[in-house]
Amino acid sequence: MNAALPATEEAARAADADDPGWRDHFVVPPAEGGHYAEAAYLVGNSLGLQPKAAPSMVLDELDSWAKRGVEGFFEGDRPWLPNPQQLAESAARLVGALPRETVVMNSLTVNLHLLMVSFYRPHGERTRILIEDTAFPSDSYAVRSQARFHGLDPDQAVVRLRARTGEQHLRTEDIVDLLAREGHTYALVLLGGVNYQTGQLMDIPAITRAGQAAGAVVGWDLAHAAGNVPLHLHDWGVDFAAWCTYKYLNSGPGAPGAAFIHERHLRNRDLQRFEGWWGTDVQTRFLMEPVSQPPESADAWQISTPCALALAPMRAALDVFDKAGMATLRERSLRLTGYLAGLIEEITPGRPITMITPHDPAQRGSQLSLRVTEGTAGELVRRLRSGHGVMTDAREPDVVRVAPAALYSTYHDCWRFADALTHVFPSK
Repeated sequence: MNAALPATEEAARAADADDPGWRDHFVVPPAEGGHYAEAAYLVGNSLGLQPKAAPSMVLDELDSWAKRGVEGFFEGDRPWLPNPQQLAESAARLVGALPRETVVMNSLTVNLHLLMVSFYRPHGERTRILIEDTAFPSDSYAVRSQARFHGLDPDQAVVRLRARTGEQHLRTEDIVDLLAREGHTYALVLLGGVNYQTGQLMDIPAITRAGQAAGAVVGWDLAHAAGNVPLHLHDWGVDFAAWCTYKYLNSGPGAPGAAFIHERHLRNRDLQRFEGWWGTDVQTRFLMEPVSQPPESADAWQISTPCALALAPMRAALDVFDKAGMATLRERSLRLTGYLAGLIEEITPGRPITMITPHDPAQRGSQLSLRVTEGTAGELVRRLRSGHGVMTDAREPDVVRVAPAALYSTYHDCWRFADALTHVFPSK
C-alpha cells in the first residue's frame, strides 16, 4: 500500500478498510463545504485533534477538585502530585529517552529559554548560536534575546543556515563542514528536528555528533518531530531538547510542553539553572526549606505547579500513543504520506503548485509542503476548506502545509485533498 495505489476514491476507501489507524479515538470536525460530513483534517502539524477520552478526563479532575479540594494532590485515582512524572514516562517512550531525562512542564519557548539558561554559556570566542534560516519565528526571537541578555549583538551572535542557491533543503554535509571549520566559535547549535515550513527531517544524530565534536552544545526543537517521527534522544547523545504537545501529540491548544536533558548533565551541580518550588526534590518539597534540593533528574528544571486540568487531555492522547507505538505509527505515516505524495505528483503537471518537501521518505515526516505560484497560500487554504471541507494551513505568502497524521488521518482524506486541488486548479 503506497504511492502506486490507484488514484480513485474507491481505492482510498479500500485502503482505509485495510489500514484503519486509530481515528475512532478522536473527534473529527464537521466539514464546512463539499459532500462529506467530516472534514478531511490534514493540519495536525498545527493542532492535533481532540481525543474522545479528553472531556471525561478533564471532568474527572474537576470532580476531584470539587470533592477533595487541596487533598486532590495526594488522593484519588490520579493524584495531582505525581501526575507530571507519570506523563513523563509516556513522553520519554515517544522520544527515546529515559524517564529521568524527561519532564512535562511549561510551554515550548519557555522551556527553550530555561534550557538555554543552562546550556548557552558564551565565553571567549565561543559565543555564536547556529539556527536554520527558516526556523520558526519564536525560536529566532528566543535565541536573539538570549544573545542580547549576554551583552552580545544578535546580528553577529546568531548565524542562520541557508540552503544552497536554488535548493529548498539544508544538506547535512554542509552543516557538518561548517561546524568542522568554524565550530570553535559556536556555543550552541539549536535546530528544528523537522522544519516547520518545508517538512524536512534533519539528520539529528549526525548533526549532534558534528556539533559536539566541535565543542558546542547541541539542542533540538522537536515541535514538529515529537509524535511524528521516531526519535532516540538518549542514544543519539543529544544535550537537550524541547517540544510542544498540541501538534502531533493531540494534547489541546496551548497544552503543556516537555523537555529532555541527557543524563550526563543531571549530576552537574555547576550547571546554571533557574529554580522554583516544583523543582526541588518531591521528598523534601513540603519541608518548605529556603534552599532548593533539586533531584538528579530533569524534574529539577521545573519551576511552578503544573495545571492538572491542562494535563488531562495530554494523558488521553499519550494513552493512544502508548497503545499504538511510534514504530507502528511511523510505518503507517510512510504509507499515508507516500500515497499523498504520489497523488500530488500525478496532478502537479499543468497546475501552479510544487512540492518543496524532500521526496525521499527518510528525509521527511508526515508533512508535505506545497509552494503555490498562483494567488496566495491563504486563499488556497480558504477555498479548500469552504468549497471542499479539506483543512490544511498556510505559511504566507506561498506555502500550503498538508499533514496526514498517522493516528487519525485516512487515505480518503488524502484523496479528497488531491481531488479538491484538481477542482481549485483545473489543469491547463
